[in-house]
Amino acid sequence: MSKKYDVIAIGSGHNGLTAAAYFAKAGKKVLVLEKRSHFGGGVVTRQITEPGFHHDEHSVAHIFIQANPLLANDELGLLSRHGLKYLKPDVPFISIFTDGTSIAMTQDIERNRAEIAKFSQRDADAFMRLSELSDRMLPMLLSSLFTPPVPVGPMMAMLDQSPEGREVYMLMQRSVYEIVTEWFENEKVRLHFIKMVTENLAMPDEMGTGIGLIMFVGFIQRYGVGVAVGGSGQLTQALVRCIESHGGELKADTVVEKVLVKNGRAVGVRTADGEYMAETCVIGALHPHLLHRYIDGLDPQVDRRARNVKLASFSAFVVHAALNEPLKFRCDDRRAERSWLTELLPTSLNALRKSFDQLKYGEFPDTPLFGAGSHSVVDPTRAPAGKATMYFFSYAPYHLANGGAAQWDGIRESYCERLLRHLDRFVSNLDSGNIIKTVPRSPLDMERDSDSFQQGDIHGAAPFLYQFGSHRPTPDLGNYTVPGVERLYLVGPFQHPGGGVFGAGRATAMKAFDQLGMDFDKVVSR
Repeated sequence: MSKKYDVIAIGSGHNGLTAAAYFAKAGKKVLVLEKRSHFGGGVVTRQITEPGFHHDEHSVAHIFIQANPLLANDELGLLSRHGLKYLKPDVPFISIFTDGTSIAMTQDIERNRAEIAKFSQRDADAFMRLSELSDRMLPMLLSSLFTPPVPVGPMMAMLDQSPEGREVYMLMQRSVYEIVTEWFENEKVRLHFIKMVTENLAMPDEMGTGIGLIMFVGFIQRYGVGVAVGGSGQLTQALVRCIESHGGELKADTVVEKVLVKNGRAVGVRTADGEYMAETCVIGALHPHLLHRYIDGLDPQVDRRARNVKLASFSAFVVHAALNEPLKFRCDDRRAERSWLTELLPTSLNALRKSFDQLKYGEFPDTPLFGAGSHSVVDPTRAPAGKATMYFFSYAPYHLANGGAAQWDGIRESYCERLLRHLDRFVSNLDSGNIIKTVPRSPLDMERDSDSFQQGDIHGAAPFLYQFGSHRPTPDLGNYTVPGVERLYLVGPFQHPGGGVFGAGRATAMKAFDQLGMDFDKVVSR
């Protein structure tokens, strides 16, 4: 016997939960179905090493969502009613070099200028111009991040109407490497900004990614880095509480096999334990590469373009560890131990570029591209008293040159040990006496964690210009809908505005509300 609801959401990542929560607040009977035993997708915190040590499995920083009206206006009461709390580290981001020097980035523009002036007064002046440019452009960028994207053609025409718009258009076309080396002269300053922007999993010389520099600088200086007290997963837990407070239901360990379509309209889903019918709509975290598995009779051309969506050129290898004491960095700035995002860098830009080149060929970089930190120093709730957590994030190829992705299961632990030996160059106390337990996660493990992370791309799809805005992931699917299937709405990191913690399910909800004749503004103002 089928079970009836108004709205069914496939997957419990933070984007799907966000969209579902808006519907629940609107009074709809909502059901969220999750194939794993826990909710949260890529925004989840779990005790995966030892009891009492809380680790963010994927997302660790909530930057962009701080500007989303979801939080900025507390539209769902996550902050005021559902227990979500944020800390803002004084030093959200720092780069540490092999010689012990560093560049910290904070919300204080003058302090940032002084950090860069340690290496180049000319670059400090250039940074002030970049900071002013970022601050001036940020409102324009913000206007399009948390709502359904406008069509690419009109957007480009709009940008062409003003000097500021034309500057944005130019930055969108260029690579991070090209822009940074044009603006800055000092090798370490260049390394600092280039590595910062590659956190979106784009090669530094990839054309069409330059706007990321403006985004990162602007957001970190205006909003800092949001650290959810208790772990990144507290965001999704607050969303779960919100949905449940409005009468919604969530069901784990439930694999959705098909979206049920009748007369061109999504009417429910089929699972191994039966059918669930949706009177209003279905929300689906359905990766474009897998869309054909869920929808029978999908338009062949829509399917072809979806399967051809380009994924990131590299993935991530992560090590979670329980420690007896926090990491101690070999660094000239003691604030490094309280930084949230810590990049560990060589002193040579060519060494960095060669490492990215090696990733292209499925090779392990001679100079690892990584960062590390003890997040429990900033948020003590994450570890037992006197102990500490470690988060170690390194870029790695999904497809290995020797044997492909399948080889990861056999070399995961040995590669972990190799990376930890490299980390000794930056950390003075990472020995067997400090490490209680490590849990390494390979790019293949990333893919297993979520269908949204195909080939280990934790951002869902590559951040290239032709997969931007209403063309993300394809022009067919870029407005959160599927041609030929009414009342099916897409969510996920592969949709606009992209991977990371944006709370992008808000835009999906706006699109659905508009098509269904529901008043979004009335719902959020309650």
